[in-house]
Amino acid sequence: MVLSMEGGTAAAAAAVLLALCISCLLLFFRRTGPGGAGRLPPGPRPLPIVGNLFHLNAKNMVKSLLALSKRYGSVYTIYLCSQPVVVLCGYQAMKEALVDQGEEFSGRGDMPILFSFTQGNGIVLSQGEKWKALRHFALQKLRNFGMGKRSIEERIQEEAQCLVEELAKTKAAPLDPSNLINLAISNVICSIVFGDRFHYEDEEILTLVGLLRENFEIMSSPYVQMYNIFPRIMDYLPGSHNNMFSNLEKLRLFILELVKKHQATLDPNCPRDFVDSFLLKMQQEKGNACSYFHMDSLVMSTHNLFFAGTETVSTTLRYGILVLMKYPEIAAKVQDEIGRVIGSHRSPTMADRGQMPYTDAVIHEIQRFIDVAPLGAPHAVIRDTNFRGYLLPKGTNIITFLYSVHKDPTQFKNPEMFDPTNFLDEKGEFRRRDGFMPFSAGKRVCLGESLARVEMFLFFTTLLQRFAFQPTCPPEQLDLSPIATGIGNIPPLYKFYAIPR
Repeated sequence: MVLSMEGGTAAAAAAVLLALCISCLLLFFRRTGPGGAGRLPPGPRPLPIVGNLFHLNAKNMVKSLLALSKRYGSVYTIYLCSQPVVVLCGYQAMKEALVDQGEEFSGRGDMPILFSFTQGNGIVLSQGEKWKALRHFALQKLRNFGMGKRSIEERIQEEAQCLVEELAKTKAAPLDPSNLINLAISNVICSIVFGDRFHYEDEEILTLVGLLRENFEIMSSPYVQMYNIFPRIMDYLPGSHNNMFSNLEKLRLFILELVKKHQATLDPNCPRDFVDSFLLKMQQEKGNACSYFHMDSLVMSTHNLFFAGTETVSTTLRYGILVLMKYPEIAAKVQDEIGRVIGSHRSPTMADRGQMPYTDAVIHEIQRFIDVAPLGAPHAVIRDTNFRGYLLPKGTNIITFLYSVHKDPTQFKNPEMFDPTNFLDEKGEFRRRDGFMPFSAGKRVCLGESLARVEMFLFFTTLLQRFAFQPTCPPEQLDLSPIATGIGNIPPLYKFYAIPR
């Protein structure tokens, strides 16, 4: 009798559970039906719980998104678990969203791998008025370039010469340039944020650069792609994402220690750098309980500047040298132009760029071709937004698929090929391209864009002025394919001979 009652209770519970599951499934499919006017754009049919996981390759999200765009068009919806994400593909869709409706698309989309660390503090992952206040402050201080003590161009010129000296010490022996290039680029942002540079042998900067580089590689791993979809599950699973959390904490402690040193020597009448300026802003708003300027924001904003200011530019330089070794005839043309305009002795300046259209075109084409951040940073709409006849509810996440813009045949001829003439007109003069978006576009465009442009021109021209870079294998054997593709494109490891010119 007891067994019978228990069996009946279990059966009833099972029936109720089944009914609830069916109801949830019906509700899910009702919510995730095909798009139409006033609804989300169309896309592949999601499955319960996992969404469109089986339509996506965590090892190559670019390939997956590109394949879906061929089927569903330039604007479509995918589901990460039960969360809808709208994907923008191609120049026209990106322009209409980020430029024409820039305010509506100015939110920051979900990025669980970083949010768990930043908690929404700092510039990159903050939202609304907080983001506007922190971004405005950072832009103002970056434009001051160290409170006017020295121009940023002079700082970059000096650091480029330091890099030249380090390369000269190799005496044309085979060298992996990764560490040296990362150290040089990180020193530029160090001079702005901390008011000073580090020696290349300094253990602190070597550790810092190593952590930044490892994190950039981990962010393009399948583990991070899966974490951003299933954060609560991945928290309990092994993988490289756990190394990233450990690295982020080490970076936080490193930055916090430098901030404390600044606090101990702060002169309110003579701010030395970004950190000093932020500390003074914190003092000014000390009585404001709602202030966005506090220690967590300072540490995370500094981390944002470090990461964005080091990895994207250093990766572009490393990848760019590899591309030019693959196409030595293009490198030779750049060096001819450097010789005509600058010569072999004086340092390149930004004033030279206007007289060097071919070099400028090559640098732009490197950025387009290698596509350091093919998926862009996630966006979100800040209010219910009408877009192309669809209604995107407030908070809808947006993937700005920058790879599809840089490979858009309406913007670039033979987009799969490396071709500097994409940025040259019929007279051989440099021409801008609307489809050139390595720093994204609109309200959330990278705040370090102007600094990165100066760095890339001065470092590229200085290095090619002083050295001929030769690979350790025949150029035709060089493989330009990234070794990992995700949030970033990771260049292959390689060695070169830096032969003095």
